[in-house]
Amino acid sequence: MQKRYSFLFSFFGFRPFAFSFQPSAFSLKNAFCLIAFSLLLSAFSSCTMNPDKQTPGEGYLQGEWKQDSIPAQKSLVTYSLYDIKFSCDSFLLKISTVSKVNYGADTCMSKGHWDEYIRGTYSQRRDTLHIKGQFCNADGSYKNEQGCFRFGDYEEYFKVHKQSDSLIRFVSTSNVIPINAHLIKRTSCIPKPL
Repeated sequence: MQKRYSFLFSFFGFRPFAFSFQPSAFSLKNAFCLIAFSLLLSAFSSCTMNPDKQTPGEGYLQGEWKQDSIPAQKSLVTYSLYDIKFSCDSFLLKISTVSKVNYGADTCMSKGHWDEYIRGTYSQRRDTLHIKGQFCNADGSYKNEQGCFRFGDYEEYFKVHKQSDSLIRFVSTSNVIPINAHLIKRTSCIPKPL
């Protein structure tokens, strides 16, 4: 009499299922089932649950930060100033751009002054701040492709140099002009449900 191997499996309280095979009668169908089962098992083991609340983020960043000016701003053709609001692990970034050159329709350029908004989450590892988000409208709603300027994903890395409790220097890895931001309003993190 041939040996028969049986296996019984149960996932997360669902009704158990079983499959069996005989070593001498191992077929392509059984091999396919075994491969499919192992892929399913690896998929379940790699899943993680998302948190149900915001994480606290970095305490020293909580609040509203503003960049008032940049070095040699009057001699630049185009420059941007940043306002950043950190709330727990989230941020809202406003980029105010001034340009002496007309790049497009004045409905968007507004005589050389325009604002772009980005919202998302951030994380910090050692002295590097990673922000990742989406371009949005002034009210925080997501921006579509038909609007002015950039849309879609935004991702940036900054080296953070804390000058004092109310002054932080953000040095972008993709821009040569640093952001010297001073604290406008200190807030504390009250995690919100996601």
